[in-house]
Order: sequence, then C-alpha cells, then structure tokens
Amino acid sequence: MKVPYGWLTSYCDPGLSPTDAADALAMHSIELERISHVGAPSPEGFVVGRVVSAESHPNADRLSVCEVETGDGTRTIVCGAPNVAAGQAVPVALPGAVMPGGRELGRAKLRGVVSDGMILSEAELQIGEDADGIVVLAEDGGPAAGTPLAEVLPVSEPVLELEPTSNRVDCFGVYGVARELHAVTGAELAPPPWAEDAEPTGEGTADDLASVTVEVPELCPRFTARAFTDVTIGPSPVWLKARLIGAGMRPINNVVDITNYVMLLTAQPLHAFDLDRVPGGELIIRTARDGETMTTLDDVERRFDSDAVLVCDRERPTGVAGIMGGQVSEVSDSTTRLLLEVANWNGVNILRTSRRLGLRSDASNRFEKQLHPELTMWAQHVASRLFVELCGAKLVPGTIDEAAEIPERHRVGLRHGRAKAVLGMPIEPSQSEAYLERLEFEVERDGDDLTAVVPFHRHYDVTREADLVEEVGRIHGYAENLPATLPGTSGRAGRLTVEQRLRRRAEDVMRDLGFAGVVTLSLVEPSQPARLGIADGDIRAEPIRVSNPLSGDHSTLRTTLAGSLLDAARYNRAHGADRIALFESGRAYLREGAPGAGPLGGRFAGDQPAPAHEPTRIACLASGPVTSADWRHEAETADFFAVKGVLEALLAQLGCEGGVQAGTESFLHPGRSARVIVGGADVGWVGEIHPAVCRRWDLDGAAGFEIDLGPLVEASPRGYEQYEDVIAYPPVEQDVAVVVADDVDAAAVRAAVVAGGGELLRSAELFDLYTGDQVGEGRKSVALRLSFQAPDRTLTDEEVAERRRAIGEAIADIGGSLRE
Repeated sequence: MKVPYGWLTSYCDPGLSPTDAADALAMHSIELERISHVGAPSPEGFVVGRVVSAESHPNADRLSVCEVETGDGTRTIVCGAPNVAAGQAVPVALPGAVMPGGRELGRAKLRGVVSDGMILSEAELQIGEDADGIVVLAEDGGPAAGTPLAEVLPVSEPVLELEPTSNRVDCFGVYGVARELHAVTGAELAPPPWAEDAEPTGEGTADDLASVTVEVPELCPRFTARAFTDVTIGPSPVWLKARLIGAGMRPINNVVDITNYVMLLTAQPLHAFDLDRVPGGELIIRTARDGETMTTLDDVERRFDSDAVLVCDRERPTGVAGIMGGQVSEVSDSTTRLLLEVANWNGVNILRTSRRLGLRSDASNRFEKQLHPELTMWAQHVASRLFVELCGAKLVPGTIDEAAEIPERHRVGLRHGRAKAVLGMPIEPSQSEAYLERLEFEVERDGDDLTAVVPFHRHYDVTREADLVEEVGRIHGYAENLPATLPGTSGRAGRLTVEQRLRRRAEDVMRDLGFAGVVTLSLVEPSQPARLGIADGDIRAEPIRVSNPLSGDHSTLRTTLAGSLLDAARYNRAHGADRIALFESGRAYLREGAPGAGPLGGRFAGDQPAPAHEPTRIACLASGPVTSADWRHEAETADFFAVKGVLEALLAQLGCEGGVQAGTESFLHPGRSARVIVGGADVGWVGEIHPAVCRRWDLDGAAGFEIDLGPLVEASPRGYEQYEDVIAYPPVEQDVAVVVADDVDAAAVRAAVVAGGGELLRSAELFDLYTGDQVGEGRKSVALRLSFQAPDRTLTDEEVAERRRAIGEAIADIGGSLRE
C-alpha cells in the first residue's frame, strides 16, 4: 500500500522525517517495503508566482512573454500554455531547481527572449496528466508570491510503501495508518474525516429515486445507497490528483477520483452508478445464474457460477459484488445523477469469486479480509461531502440502508499479571490504558485490570485477551523495552540425542566415501510410485495427498527416497556429469500398513484410513564408472557389489552387525539385489536399479540402497564414542571354506562362523564362492578370511585350533561342514 507522506501527516504529524516515521511504524505496527518518491527530488527552487502581465511573444504565435512576481522580484518567463493570464497565482520553477525527471532548470533563450524560469503544468510537477495548460492556483488572490510551493502542492512527495498484515485491514486506509502513527509516537491525531456528514439539499428522498433488494443477506450483511442530483463531471482539483498519483492511482474524473480517494482514506471500497442508467433506480443483490455473463469496467466479458454475488438492475447485472463494476451503468461525462453504493460483503465469498474469475482489484483486496458493516456509513459521509464540494452535487435526503444484524462490539478483558507473564516485561496498567485509547479502544479500569471495548475497525482482529496483550506489547515496543535474557537450562546443557549423533555419523561416512549429499523435496508427483513399478496394495503405492498443493507435480508426499535420488541423478546426467554418487538422509511418508509389515513395504489393512508414519532413512544412488579408489571395487558402472561395499562400510562405522539375504524390490534387478538385515530385522534393500526403471529416468544404469535409520540406531552400541587400547599382540589369520546347501545365505554362514569363533575372533570376511563337482550338486563352498587376536597375549596354536573346532560345530548346526 502506497501512502503519500504529506497525506499521512495531514492527519498525524509526529514531526519526524519520512524515514524516521517509517522506522517507527515498522518497529511497532506495519512492515515497510521501501520509501519511494513522486515529483521533484527536492522542493528547493519551486515557489508560488503571481502573473503580472502576459503578452504575445513577438516572434512566436503560440508563446507568451509573462512578467511574474516570485517574491524576490519580477522575472520574465516565456510560457507556451494557452491558459496563462494576468492576475493568476501559478507554480514556478526558478533557475537551479531540479525537475522531477532529474533535469536542472537554467535560463533559456526562446525565440530571442530570455526566460528566467518556468511556469509549470500538472504533468511537469507529476501531480496530474494535463500537459497542455499550466496549473492555476487561484485566478485572483491565493498564496502570496514567493511562498514555497511545497506549502501549497506536494512538489516533492515521499511515499511510504507499506505491507500491512492481512488481519490489519484498517491499515489499508490512510487514516488507519495515521492512527497507528499516533499510537506509536503519541503525536496528535486529527478527528476522523467521517465525523461530519454533508447537508442534504436535494429534492424528495432517496427512496423516491432508488430501491435496494438484498436476496442474500448472509453474503451482503449491509448495503447502503445515497442519491445525488445536479452532478457536474469534470477534472478533480490538483490536490486530489496529487494524492491519488502518490498512492499509485491514475486520476480519471472527479466522481471516480472521489470514490478511489475515499477507499484509500477509509479502507472501505465504494462504487458510483449513473442513476439514469439504472432502470427505475432499482438494485437487486443476488447470486449469479450458472453461465451468466457481464462486461466489467476493464472491458472483459466475465462468466459466473452460482457462488458469485452480483449487483443487478431489474434487467441485467451491473457489477460484480465487492470486486468491479460493470460498463452498463458506468459514470460518463454526461452523468448528472448518481447513486452511491457503499456495501459490506462476505469476505470468504469475495476471495473465492475473485480467484475463480482471475480478477483482483483494490476493492476485493480489502473486502476479502472482512470489513465491519459500520464502516459503510463512514465512507458515505466522506464521499457525500466531497461530491457536494467538488462536483456541485446536491445530496438527496435519506439513506437506503438494507442491513442484516450488525455485530455488537466485543468487550475483552486484560489482566495486568497475564500481560506481564506473556510479554516477559512489566507494563504499568496506566500505560496499557493509554496505548489502547490511542488505538481508539474504550477502556474501563478495575484496579490493575482493564476491560476494552473493541472499535469497529478492529472487530475481526481483536477478539480475546491475547490480542490485547499483543496490542499493548507492540505499542510499548519490543526492541527498546524487552529485556535481553538467556533461556534457562535447568542445570542441564543441551546435547544431541543418540539418534542425532548416529544420523550425523552416517552422513559423514557417506560423504567420506565420496558421495555428495543432496536435499530434495518431500513433495513429489503422484505418478512416482507407478514409474518405480511399485505394485498396487503396497503402502508405498498410495502416497498421502496434500490438500492444497502448490502444483500438480508436487502434490503427494514421497513414500521412498529412491525416486528423489533418481530425479537428482537424471538432472546431473543431463548437465554432463559422467560419474554420479549421491546420498540423502531424510524422511519418507507412509500410511501405516497391516501389522507386521516391513518398514519399506507392506499392504493395507482393508480400506480403512490409517495414520501417517514418517521413518527417517538414508539412501544412496551411484551411476557411472567405479574405480578401486572409490569403494575397493572396479566396474564400468556402479553395480551390486560396489554399493554393497558401501553399505558394509556404513554398517561397520555404526557398529551394527548386519548383512544381506535373498530378496528384491519391483524397481530392482531381480538377480542383482538383496534385502538388508540388521539385528534380525529387514531394514531395507540394496541392489542395481532395474533397466526399465533406469530408462524412465534416462540413465544407462544405477545401483544403490535405502535403509531405515531407526533399526540401525537400536542395533548400534555406539550411541557414545567408545575407545579401546591398540592391541600390541599379533593376530593369527586363517582361511576356512564352508560347504553348505545352495539355499543357505552367505550371511547365515558368516553368522555361524562368528558365533563359533567367540571373543577371540576379531573379523570374518567372505572373499570367495565356489560351486562345482568338488562340493557336489546342490552344494556351494563359501570361503572366509578369519583373524584371531587376544588383547593380553599372543595366541597359541592350540587356542586357535579350539576355536576352529567350535566353528565347525556351529557350521554343522546349519547343515554345513568345513572343507579340508
């Protein structure tokens, strides 16, 4: 909202510069976007002049040579305006003045005559659009010659560009901003401009000329109308044009300018009809018929649905309620009778209709925030007085007022102790009373407690005690009065939880392994599960939908991190990256599945809606060539063994005992994937992405894993750092080969070996797999490298042999044997 500073200070002048006044508002009331400028950079060099004489130029038919008194003498000024005449008080720019465009004015010779200044037009002053004639301040009399022009016209006008919050619709009016400035600074506030009404001088009554029928009082709580006769349409006075231009509006004619001016002043929109173009003067407020059309003032034909509210005459619609009027009853140069509408509308309905029509206006911007019905008469008073003064109109006695029940003013209590507890600073009851009264609350005091009667302009904003506490606190001032204190810790220092520590460690491990961390949006396109090939019935196939999404491509919550990483990989590949290694630590969002469903899959339990489940996961995706320097593995493109090595390194750093077993996902290569097992629980998947899925993401190939961090945290013993002495005694390393049935997982073989090895077995790594005649059909040989070590001695051959016998017994329990 643009507020010309001169207009603002005409109601409340705190004696501050525009910058200081804007800072005061920003710190207490309204956010400041910027301070802009209309007119000349400085008012210096602009004065009121008195035309002593105006003679035709001897060498030019369209120029006049004027003698102009400017307070410091009489100057010769050449003027090309046709309306210049002796006796006029006019605005003059003296040599040295800087014009609004930035040009410094100097003496100039025009057709042989030296011009010592310039008599100015509206356009040259940027207070109007008329460039053909000069501004005439008065034909006779008026301001004295030499008077600084800034005392008469806004020659150099600072403009505060403010951003009121949506709940402060009162601050969408200049007087409302002045009220805030009064409350913040304590400077005197002028009486409200609606305190005085116009005197009716017309014949008959308003009911004789017009009638109003409101068919939807729930959508139009109040509709007021006044009639005017003997209206003269013409240009507005310079001061009115200047204020409109400063506020960002283009002057049109005096009637339209008055309606815009009153809206900017009071925050209450209004609309003027040409009464002679309203058949019978009859207005009907109703909802539109589906498909009904009307051409609005912007020359666009609008089509409405049955939710839209229209202002109609007895034949057709004449305006979209609260948004924009129609051409059918538009005020024109031939208008002599007016019907002034000032109405109150349902804010939600106005917002909905403006969005559906794609039509927002200054009026709808205010109505959609919900105005109080009482504001209608405030605007009627101001506009009526201006129509009489500036249009020569006669106000017809009476006001048509169709009103539903007008809400009563709220009475809200404010306890002194509660205000102190909420704000964290003491404010004396007398101060609270003064602040509220500056904001035009009526205050009753009972000891230290107050009861405030909320004014109409704050009816929908202040409804409870907390709102009064906010009013008192912000006017008192947070920045200058709120004490700076540190939060209490109750004797405990803040620290990370075990889960937070392990999550950060997992992220550090992935980074150290050469993966780049990414943060992707949790909102994804609804088709992502289908593109991954996730089957119907899987809880990941039915993502949770957002009720009011920003776009269709971001309307559901992701159920897996795999799709997000594939999107990131495709983006990097499209921008020329040959080797891609990405990881993400974040949440997936699932509907709770049937009891016992795995953390990364499962089915719905019937059709009943279920609450959301938000597991934290870590996932990686690699694509492109892999070298031994990367993950102790070499391949033309990332494969199962590469990412399995990364997974094992991650589990080792977290201190988790885990492995893989047979299993897959719909989006994985069925022969090159596995399930991840930690602590006996299925925590995720690892493997190569299915070629068909890779093609959907424009990738030649990719591999990765995705695991839940929750089970890893439970299985990890490393919630805190643990240290042990470096063992000085040498290890004993041996290789063993275990023969088992084909259907026994290698992970089960290793688990049996570890169990048999006991505390002396420091590590057991699988390094070979053999099938063939030497082990027999349906059998396989799994080779492991064992390392035995004791912290306090060098192991003997007998001790190691005893551990090997124990390993053999453990292997026998799973149907295997040690291969000699």
